[in-house]
Amino acid sequence: MEEHPQARYIIDTLAKAGFVAYYAGGWVRDFLLGHPSDDIDIATNAPPETIQVLFPRTVPIGIAFGIILVIVDGHQYEVATFRNDLDYKDGRRPTRVEFTTAVEDAKRRDFTINGMFYDPLKGEILDFVGGREDLDRKVIRAIGNPHERIKEDRLRMIRGVRLACRFHFAIDPDTAKAIRTHAKELFPAVAIERIVQEFEKGHAFGKLRPMLIQLHEFELLQTIFPDLKEELNLEAAGQYPHNAPLIAFLLQLFPDYTLRDQLHLCKILKLPNHDAQFTTFLFRAKELLIRPVELIEWAYFYADRFSTITLQILAAHQKNKEAFLQEHEQRIALLQSSIQRIHAHDPVVKSDDLIKIGVEPGKQMGQLLKEAERIAINEQIYDKEQILNRIYDQNL
Repeated sequence: MEEHPQARYIIDTLAKAGFVAYYAGGWVRDFLLGHPSDDIDIATNAPPETIQVLFPRTVPIGIAFGIILVIVDGHQYEVATFRNDLDYKDGRRPTRVEFTTAVEDAKRRDFTINGMFYDPLKGEILDFVGGREDLDRKVIRAIGNPHERIKEDRLRMIRGVRLACRFHFAIDPDTAKAIRTHAKELFPAVAIERIVQEFEKGHAFGKLRPMLIQLHEFELLQTIFPDLKEELNLEAAGQYPHNAPLIAFLLQLFPDYTLRDQLHLCKILKLPNHDAQFTTFLFRAKELLIRPVELIEWAYFYADRFSTITLQILAAHQKNKEAFLQEHEQRIALLQSSIQRIHAHDPVVKSDDLIKIGVEPGKQMGQLLKEAERIAINEQIYDKEQILNRIYDQNL
């Protein structure tokens, strides 16, 4: 078993104080599947106030729900008191909880495969909801009544699809029926940030494409994106590099979007500026493929931090991917010196060089510097005097 000494220390400390404590949820599922995981949550019958007393470094991240963050040697663990969630009103979280037993705590969780506990002191799995059987059957099944579980937190519909795609599991028929029934109820109960987090988790395991397809089949994707067309075309996205940002895959859902539309999508999804910058770069890159392009434009393209991933994305849409990439590899080799100069902010001709030949600082100097760089890169000339003579004869 993959053991984490800090997590085990928390279990031991709680046990010595007379409480029971178990590893809970996703870690237990992954342990049984043989998947390494360091994301350990701990469930216990110790009250949250007692947890705060027993450990010197804690953060009450959800003390009203019995959740305390315990920090041991720089490692953080959520330690939650066994509870029942009561009075769901917003389709997201309970308005109050009551502390209870491990059995009742398991019953309030989302899916059976996430409802098991592991007792590291005895080396035993505690399964009160049939999770181990569903793991063997490769089934995602809601605990108890699937309609009730979904009404408690509408995000569980997306999470169920994500888990099914991650593990290549089927979704239990009753759970699938409940998802279809409540698909249009996703908003306003679920914040878009939580949906994006589920997308990111699916992406992290390389399962975003099948996840989007299955979300579409359940009509959840249409609820998230009302502009979505009936047919999805995600074939090229299946060849995108794994480290491509999430937005690259989502943009494939909207092939006719203008740049303004794409940036609006980034805003709706509340993505960071980095994603908006990538979106702009990718859109401009596609334009380079359909018009005449000077070498200086390619040099600046290749010098950009997004260029490598963007080329791989563009290649996925080409009939001859290898020939496309080879063409760019050859051009990158040709422009390597220019690319390095761009990175170093070291053009062949600088402002001091123009001052020496009588050019005053101002608008004309800026234009001449651009022209000098254009000549240097387009014609691969690195002789400063040659370039100065050219622009002198042409402009002075």
